[in-house]
Amino acid sequence: MRLDRRFLIMLSASLLWALVVSAMFYRLAAGAGQRRRSSPQHTVVVATKPLPVGASIARDSVRLGEVPENLFPAGAFSRLEDVLDRPVISPIQPDEPVVEARLAAKGSGIGLAPLIPPGMRALSVRVNDVVGVAGFILPGMRVDVLVTGHGAMQAETVTRTVLQNIGVLSAGQTTQTDGKSQSIQVPVVTLLVTPQEAEALTLANSDGHVQLVLRNSADPKPVATTGSRQRDLYGGLPPVERIAEAAPEPAPAPAKPRPAVAAVSRPVERTPPPVTVAPRLAPDEMEVIQGKVKTIENLSRRRAAK
Repeated sequence: MRLDRRFLIMLSASLLWALVVSAMFYRLAAGAGQRRRSSPQHTVVVATKPLPVGASIARDSVRLGEVPENLFPAGAFSRLEDVLDRPVISPIQPDEPVVEARLAAKGSGIGLAPLIPPGMRALSVRVNDVVGVAGFILPGMRVDVLVTGHGAMQAETVTRTVLQNIGVLSAGQTTQTDGKSQSIQVPVVTLLVTPQEAEALTLANSDGHVQLVLRNSADPKPVATTGSRQRDLYGGLPPVERIAEAAPEPAPAPAKPRPAVAAVSRPVERTPPPVTVAPRLAPDEMEVIQGKVKTIENLSRRRAAK
């Protein structure tokens, strides 16, 4: 079959253009690769495995890597000796450069101790489902501390906010969350406080009932409160002292029956009534009683008078 001359010309031009374009891309790619190879490299310390909070960096936990000098992370290390035996205060992922901001000073301890900034203290508070806000108090959150009890020379119960915007260091033995946990049921919660706040919290925990209140971490503004008393909650009731005075006295308990004692008969001494002795009358005398008046009349004299 005889091919069309015009078709052959078009095919040849297309092939030639494809070769030109391919050569241009090849030269551009080769030049970029050469520029990358010619860019100065910098040694950096990277992690070889996940490093959780509280872990101490060992020799097999890190290695040396290479990164372009213009991409060297701020605060990164170039020698393994600079990071060995230092505790981790922020999680580090594999192949991630180790930087100063994720490590504590050497000798600051392991576990929870490196997470405590200078001048601060860690204090644990016993909690339950109610005090711990149903297990939703997790590390990194902020809480307020309320105490309920009787103040000095006070007869009624008072609730006051003693601490505000306190950071949570750990829930139980958990110092970090994976972002998936909805709640953690733990017996204690560790708070980050100043020495003075530690004293106030210890006193509140010993003298009254402590309640933790969860707050938004983006709301650090303190709120001035006056506390709540029983009279505020049950408004209109008289003080406790008046209630005690108005309360009726309890009825006395019935006396216990005494054992029966056999009666012993004794003679009763009675004074005999006085005996009235009537006066002796003569044969011619008669006693006349008119009411309470008694008189004696002589009959002989009465006949002689007649």
